[in-house]
Amino acid sequence: MKFLDEAKVYVRSGDGGPGCVSFRREKFIEFGGPNGGDGGRGGDVWVECVEGLNTLIDYRYQQHFKAKKGEHGMGSNCHGANGADTVLKVPAGTQIFSEDGETLLADLTEVGQRIRLAKGGNGGFGNAYFTTSTNRAPKHANPGLEGQEMWIWLRLKLIADAGLVGLPNAGKSTFLASVTAAKPKIADYPFTTLHPGLGVVRSDGREFVLADIPGLIEGAHEGVGLGDRFLAHVERCRVLLHLVDGTSEHAGKTYKLVRGEIEAYGNGLAEKPEIVALSKADALDAETLKSQVAKLKRAAGRAPLVLSSASRKGVPEALRALQAEIDASAEADKEPVAAWQP
Repeated sequence: MKFLDEAKVYVRSGDGGPGCVSFRREKFIEFGGPNGGDGGRGGDVWVECVEGLNTLIDYRYQQHFKAKKGEHGMGSNCHGANGADTVLKVPAGTQIFSEDGETLLADLTEVGQRIRLAKGGNGGFGNAYFTTSTNRAPKHANPGLEGQEMWIWLRLKLIADAGLVGLPNAGKSTFLASVTAAKPKIADYPFTTLHPGLGVVRSDGREFVLADIPGLIEGAHEGVGLGDRFLAHVERCRVLLHLVDGTSEHAGKTYKLVRGEIEAYGNGLAEKPEIVALSKADALDAETLKSQVAKLKRAAGRAPLVLSSASRKGVPEALRALQAEIDASAEADKEPVAAWQP
């Protein structure tokens, strides 16, 4: 499995190094006094969002990450070396949850974002720190503080401008392959797509990212089929392209089935702009095509696009519609919020 969108990871920051109990003993130096150095600080555990990654597969083979401990303090007032930090590198769109899987600790959406998950323990003071006017030769030092440890969940939600939804075998992978350089698996049986795929669409001198997820079937929100877990990957999309198989028995019922699963999933997915398209138009005769378009129009409440990814019929129109919705959503994000007036 090359794609992994969820992983449970154990992290622990480094312990602080203990302080040193030491006294200066040199010839001709009377009352040399304490010179024990402080211990080094333990390393931190960081999570950093980097480019070039689109999966959490690295965390399938290693689940434990520990930062280095701080070094012991030494004589001659030598400070112990600080422990090295540990950095977990994740793709953009990664969310970090606590062990309960519900408490969100961080949401890394941009390359370069960095968060400290566990702080390293402070190093202990050496005996030189405890010297006072009344205690000229302290014989004790502090141990270093322990680091922090925790289990966390890493969950990836792909960042794309547009997302494809529909039943299995609705032509989503074929559409992705026809408009991008992606090479998803395509076959004439359901569930050929087992994990989400991404591709970059270049149309009319513009570019946007398109995401394809495994198909939904009735009861997906209850775990039927592959379930609805992959819908999380289109939560961040600005617009959805809902492909309805033109060769299905009733295009309207097919649309309502998938739409029902999207509404049952929640998380604001049902409120996103949606473009409805009837796919596999080349496989239908004129009369059947007209009937399916009418059924889909009644179910969706608007006229659907008609396309065939194999012959690219209607594909340019679909891409322009997607780009228009993406632009409109981007402009809406830029609109300033009106100031409150009493």
